[in-house]
Amino acid sequence: MPTDPTPDDWRDVLASWDYPDDTRTGTRRQRRQAKRQHRQDARRRSADWVRAERRRDPIRPGCALVGVLLVLAVGAGARYLSTPDAPAAGPSASAGPADAKPPATSTPAPTAATSPPAPAPVDMTVPDAVAGAAIRGYLTRNPPVDGGHTASVRRAAPYMTRSLVTNLSASSDPAYGRLVSRGGVAVVSRTTVGPAGASLPVDTPLRVWRTVTARVDVTGYEDYFETVTLRTEVISTGTEWRVARILGL
Repeated sequence: MPTDPTPDDWRDVLASWDYPDDTRTGTRRQRRQAKRQHRQDARRRSADWVRAERRRDPIRPGCALVGVLLVLAVGAGARYLSTPDAPAAGPSASAGPADAKPPATSTPAPTAATSPPAPAPVDMTVPDAVAGAAIRGYLTRNPPVDGGHTASVRRAAPYMTRSLVTNLSASSDPAYGRLVSRGGVAVVSRTTVGPAGASLPVDTPLRVWRTVTARVDVTGYEDYFETVTLRTEVISTGTEWRVARILGL
């Protein structure tokens, strides 16, 4: 079996190289350049001859065997890589593990972040009902949602005169500030309406005075309730009644 040439073999080849006559004349540098150019030309001619011989020479059996094995290995790898993975077992819509937690759903926000329920219908032809509804709407307060005491005024506005709504909206309410400082939400759980007493004018067909006592339940940093008593002036607008003034705020 032939062996690869050693460095000594190559040196012998270079020493025995038959250089043309022009490599033996001139300066030492010129001779080296001529020899180098001659070797480059020889190598180029040798490479061209090897390529020509390879084109004429049929493929050797050993090389053919290596090529067949390489093709088989590439095909096996391609089949392995192209095999789809088995799908992972995902959650079933009809069944699941016993300890599986249900998907998160939106839960109702706490009372502090929700608006108060819509008021019940009020008989606007009854002064006592109008006075109670006005105070109930005004004292129902949810600062995190309302953003200011004018929201309470708007809740009570359907039962008040326009001038009273304007007056309350333009004025501050110390009770609202105290509720905010306590982190509270106020809900009126009960109202009682009665006569205003002898200290106020007597009722007439167009104007009456009513005392409204409201129990206000507060939820906040502390849970407590308070009783608020206010006196209201209720006037007739023809077919309905409206609260025109509130004493005690």
